[in-house]
Amino acid sequence: MHLLRSGKLGSFWRFVREPLAVAAVMIFSTSAIAAPFYVPSGSMEPTLAIGDAIIASKFDYGYSRFSMPYALGPKSDARLMEKLPARGDVVVFNLPRDPKIVYVKRVIGLPGDHIQMRAGHLFIDGHDMALKPAGRGEVEMEDGSPMAATRYLETLPGGVVHPIYKLGWQGPLDNTPEFVVPAGHLFMMGDNRDNSLDSRVPAEAGGVGFVPMENLVGKAQIVMGSYDYRNARQIWTWPAEFRLARFFSKVR
Repeated sequence: MHLLRSGKLGSFWRFVREPLAVAAVMIFSTSAIAAPFYVPSGSMEPTLAIGDAIIASKFDYGYSRFSMPYALGPKSDARLMEKLPARGDVVVFNLPRDPKIVYVKRVIGLPGDHIQMRAGHLFIDGHDMALKPAGRGEVEMEDGSPMAATRYLETLPGGVVHPIYKLGWQGPLDNTPEFVVPAGHLFMMGDNRDNSLDSRVPAEAGGVGFVPMENLVGKAQIVMGSYDYRNARQIWTWPAEFRLARFFSKVR
């Protein structure tokens, strides 16, 4: 076996230590502190838009294997330093039926909650969540075309107020059975209520279903940037599609 002489070994170490230090900091920061994500769908409009680049903090709810790159680590029903999210938190999580897919939704139900949709209204533990009209807006359809929607402010238990979009009141997900959230799980919904595949659709039907606490990645905190790529059709329009007003805005 060929060994490096001490002088050569020292030179080699000085050459590699800085790149190794940078790599270690990057791995630590993306594993323990925060990570970037990209929003490819309109299920969280108006809170998040297609083309938003968001930062999710990883320390809010503790750590699991999904806090690590590529979900490295053993499966566990408990998180290290586990903390339950609050209703209304916007969270990033790995889809239970296919953990390679990452979703972002709003926490609506906590363990033990009874959740139901009746004629488009959200009920938690039998109580109708108050809706206040808040003007009009546009949801972005799959082809990039806009559709007019009514904007409401919904108040959750605990006083969290957040916006939602509604297109109507008798859609396929506007009337559901009552869901009882199991221990160690959460119930997620999108703010674009008529265009969101979420916990209202069970996993066996291709939906999200209940989300185990283990699958949480982090809490969405900041929109770092936003670009409306679907409407950037001609090269001379590309600069205008940056949504500058959304840059560095807090996710609420």
